Amino acid sequence: MTRYIIRRLLAMIPTLFGICLLSFVIINMAPGGPIEQRIQQLRFSGMGGGGGVGRAGSEALANSQSGISQDVIDALKKQYGFDKPLMVRFWIWIKNVTTLNFGNSFSYDEPVTQLILSKFPVSLQFGIASLILTYLVCIPLGVMKAVRDGTPFDSISSFILFLLYSVPPLMLGVLLMVYFAGGSYYHWFPAIGISSDNYDTLTTMGKIWDRIHHFILPLICYMVNSFTALTFLMKNSLLDEIKLEYIRTARAKGLSEKVVVYKHALRNALIPIITGMGGFLGVFLAGSIIIEQIFSLDGIGLLGYNSALSRDYNVLMALIFISCLVELFGRLISDLLYVVVDPRIHFESGNDG
Repeated sequence: MTRYIIRRLLAMIPTLFGICLLSFVIINMAPGGPIEQRIQQLRFSGMGGGGGVGRAGSEALANSQSGISQDVIDALKKQYGFDKPLMVRFWIWIKNVTTLNFGNSFSYDEPVTQLILSKFPVSLQFGIASLILTYLVCIPLGVMKAVRDGTPFDSISSFILFLLYSVPPLMLGVLLMVYFAGGSYYHWFPAIGISSDNYDTLTTMGKIWDRIHHFILPLICYMVNSFTALTFLMKNSLLDEIKLEYIRTARAKGLSEKVVVYKHALRNALIPIITGMGGFLGVFLAGSIIIEQIFSLDGIGLLGYNSALSRDYNVLMALIFISCLVELFGRLISDLLYVVVDPRIHFESGNDG
């Protein structure tokens, strides 16, 4: 097991390096970089000179249109680090990343690490809440649907789940706000934010209830897509296990149906579910652009979206790096969880598969 973990950790290095290299090149080659946007700001603010771009072939055109001197353009390139070749900039970025230095945000004018940490609590809270609630509800519901397969309960619950799955989060968020957040009908829940204006003056229980009150609507939107898929995965996995020979043998021994299903079949049926359990690390960067925009949640998703629009390269690369690292560790944890659920799996055996 130890050798397997070490090999997987070493394999992460070239994978992470390749992803970062490809992302860095694509992001930096995209038009409309921070220098171009800064020059546009200078043009519209009437501060004179500007016409430069961050890409070859566009600088002359920008110069002629805005009249910004070449000295100003060169100064901007030096300020943003574009005075060096692309690969040199990438190696400088790699060197800084080894010390967790992602540079400063072009848009927010503050360290990227500090900026991400400031958005982190919002996404973390929704990520953890949605993860826990999804598994706590979907696994028991999937088991119940498998045990009662073909009954009215199974048919009605399937209809409801497919109906929820067919509703896009954007539309669902708008409908929830219209009907339950003071839009046109009821004002049961707040429409925006994660806390009330008087949150700091509330008691401990008051703060907990206020946070739950704000979480309900966006949390529903967060969960709606994964809810249906996980429930049917649990149901189908358990149904497949129930049909196997060892389950018939257990029944032939006179074991009760509950023991057969919940002690023998359920353990093996959970193996496909374990595949997604490693994704729990993703809750640290959970974020939805659409949901965060609808409910005015200042989280990681909205930060990534705004950074893409403003070509904030340092923030984008930091989010890509952290997301890839989390995903790679999540996959490793998923593999290790297989051993917990199925003792027959041994990574130390011949192939270490």
